[in-house]
Amino acid sequence: MELSNLKWEAFARKNGKKGIRNKILVIYTVECSHFVAQEIVKRMNDSEIEVIGFSGCTDNEYAIRLLISLIRHPNVGGILAVGLGCEYIQPDRLAKIAEDEGKANASFFIQDLGGTGKSIEEGVKIVKNMKAQLDRVPKVEMGFEELVIGAECGGSDYTSGLDGNVVVGHFFDWLIDQGGTAIFEEIVETIGLYSLLCERAENEKVREDIRYTYNKALDYCKSVRQYSVSPGNFAGGLTTIEEKSMGAVVKSGSRTIQGVLKVSEQVKTKGLYLLDTTPDPYWMQFGITNPNDNEGIMDLISCGSHMVLLVTGRGNVVGSAVAPVIKITGNSGIYERMKEDMDFDASRVLSGMMTQKEIRDDLAQMVFNIAMGEMSKSERWGHKEYFIPYKYQDKEVTIRKCKTCI
Repeated sequence: MELSNLKWEAFARKNGKKGIRNKILVIYTVECSHFVAQEIVKRMNDSEIEVIGFSGCTDNEYAIRLLISLIRHPNVGGILAVGLGCEYIQPDRLAKIAEDEGKANASFFIQDLGGTGKSIEEGVKIVKNMKAQLDRVPKVEMGFEELVIGAECGGSDYTSGLDGNVVVGHFFDWLIDQGGTAIFEEIVETIGLYSLLCERAENEKVREDIRYTYNKALDYCKSVRQYSVSPGNFAGGLTTIEEKSMGAVVKSGSRTIQGVLKVSEQVKTKGLYLLDTTPDPYWMQFGITNPNDNEGIMDLISCGSHMVLLVTGRGNVVGSAVAPVIKITGNSGIYERMKEDMDFDASRVLSGMMTQKEIRDDLAQMVFNIAMGEMSKSERWGHKEYFIPYKYQDKEVTIRKCKTCI
């Protein structure tokens, strides 16, 4: 059967969305309730029950929007929100959002239940009942045209721009041609490629959004005196941020860019999107962009990505809560050495074993297998990393005067 005609069974959500996983999230609303939430998940010992949360006790709109987007994510079927009792984020309000989405939900304060042990016991009881509800969620047919897939680099080397990101770019072109949606990020790894990005804008509005987002990222890098290039990148054979950017942008493919998304913003039409994770100007000046790979992965998931492709020339082991992560490397040595963690060997193009079309189709087949329920390497290991920091960012692109303008 043609790859484009492949279908699988997905989980039908009452809000009309379709998920490729059926997760229950135990969400802590402050660091003080982290332990209890973690213990509830630990005692359930179920790969589809995960913990996420925000450690801060004070208000942060960015973090709240991100938590809300994860509650609404199609891979999530239910949530239990666990609070201490005196923090800013209120568990019952998170539960109400899940209820409005037609999802299983519950919440409590540890202070109200009387402490650690009683809260863990009550949480386990709630999640067991919730799991029984989710086991009855109806299945519906789903295809590539309904998938949203994100892509990120992590630990790039000289092979990333030669084959790892190239394979993802070809797959993204194919996915979009099937009617699907692709999101790429790391605007701070587009430095030097302003004109190439603008040439691909769908219209003048998108071009202006790209221009502003690029200039803001450039200002940000100058202000923190740090471009997105590391000792590991240099050790892997990269020499400049411009060289790294060329490889990073290749993963977006060649299709028209439909728009610029902010973290937690949902796509409005199908196609290719650029995700901006850089903080916006704010009087408190807090927030950094891409402090680690899992922040970027979580940002892509917050925009609705059913799964994320992580390209890593140097090797990586992480997964994520909420959505599967497929780890791709173009470095044959890394793939052989880290087979227990790496999902896909993109080096077969450089070695001449496969053509670009053959390896693109091979990646599409793996995406299909994962969407159908097969576990990625990180899922098998139980990697459920996540990172939700304090940050300030507007809900959508808001054009402001920048220090450096192109």
